[in-house]
Amino acid sequence: QVQLVESGGGSVQAGGSLRLSCVASGSIFSLNILTTSWHRQAPGKERELVASITRGGTTEYADSVKGRFTISRERAKNTVYLQMNSLKPEDTGIYYCKLGTTWGQGTQVTVSS
Repeated sequence: QVQLVESGGGSVQAGGSLRLSCVASGSIFSLNILTTSWHRQAPGKERELVASITRGGTTEYADSVKGRFTISRERAKNTVYLQMNSLKPEDTGIYYCKLGTTWGQGTQVTVSS
């Protein structure tokens, strides 16, 4: 069974950057065979897909974050990252990592104007 732990969230001003990390444990092969994705949920809103990376390395992004966010993977560390630049207040929310059907516990990102 896979466990996911996110970290790297925090509070920043608009225009700032954060890098989120998602470490997978329990099944080190999962990153090699499953798509990993980052999702976020703002207060009062539904959870939405932010970015994903397939086992082959193909990435996709929500239109709202294209050109600002980058998803990447470091297999040796069983870790997936989300580099977030030029942050906006509307990026505020809880960010969750998902691997296959497993979710992490989330990490809070707050962007102030």
